[in-house]
Amino acid sequence: MKLAIYGAQGYALGAYKAIQTLYPKREISCFLVTHMAGNPSVLGGIPVKELILFAKETSDEEKKDMEVLIATPEKVQSDIEEILENYGFRCYRRMTYERRVELMQIYHAKLGRFLPLAALPVGYHMPFVRMYQAKSQMDKPLREISSLPPYLFPIQVGAAENLPRADDLMDNTGVNISEKNGNYCELTALYWIWKNKLLPDGSASNETVQYFSLCQYRRGFVLGNDDLLRLVDNGVDAVLPYPLPYEPDISAHHERYLKEMDWKAALQALEELQPEYAAALPQILGQQYLYNYNLILAKKSVLREYCEWLFPILFRTEELSIPKGSIRNDRYIGYLGETLETLYFMKNADRLNIVHTECRMLV
Repeated sequence: MKLAIYGAQGYALGAYKAIQTLYPKREISCFLVTHMAGNPSVLGGIPVKELILFAKETSDEEKKDMEVLIATPEKVQSDIEEILENYGFRCYRRMTYERRVELMQIYHAKLGRFLPLAALPVGYHMPFVRMYQAKSQMDKPLREISSLPPYLFPIQVGAAENLPRADDLMDNTGVNISEKNGNYCELTALYWIWKNKLLPDGSASNETVQYFSLCQYRRGFVLGNDDLLRLVDNGVDAVLPYPLPYEPDISAHHERYLKEMDWKAALQALEELQPEYAAALPQILGQQYLYNYNLILAKKSVLREYCEWLFPILFRTEELSIPKGSIRNDRYIGYLGETLETLYFMKNADRLNIVHTECRMLV
């Protein structure tokens, strides 16, 4: 039975690469999309086709012999199933969160890269974890309501704008850059964590808190007790989401989300403040994998070190931007943060013990 993959972005390309590697005899004929706008015409060396045209050129018999894997965020998968039914495709299945976790773990473990957290033995010491969930008062309620784990704390971002209060914890308290949220997105919460929770050892902070994390309202890590027990005894420095692939390389990410002048400002800031990292950037940009969404869970000292590196670069980029970041509201710093997170942790992959887990998209 032939296979088509519904989707043409990072989820779909990642599924394609994993299936190609793990099941090389499986024939994947094409990617399918609802509309071609914003999608490539070719991905992974096979065509991307608009569903309505593909349905017209595919006979009823061929449709019976065609399986469609829906590799998109879960929130739109039910709608895609209905569309497929309307066009006569009956054999389809969802790339659910659970299936994607299993596929990515096996795929990356086979290639010996992006080590899965689940591949580590379960230890005996339970760390004290603080995970902060960046949340806006604009966020719509989740359809799937589940109880929050005891280590997760929602924090309202952009609270300096005098918006209706959405949570008890807000990013405009203590030392903060809440007013920059229109450009920094969830990174205003990371700054708040850095300045108010990641105080150096020996200070008045609670040093029993060993790991800190930033996640988003609809994107985050799903960590069970066994996952948490793997951290301390295996000396884990940071947990990151499995990176998503881009074609031809991750330059495609900033070309899609950043204006050329903003990218030049970021490069200048990097060359001024971190020339060693600026020298490593071309190699990082020339590979296919990017850490998306600014998600991270890390040891307190590791996250503090990362923030000390990251925010001066972002502030200098704002100063060099045209127009300056202080008079804008277009999220460009948040997108830049994804590239810088990729640069930092891939460059330090030999120095830090980094493991990975799947990012859960909540609906």
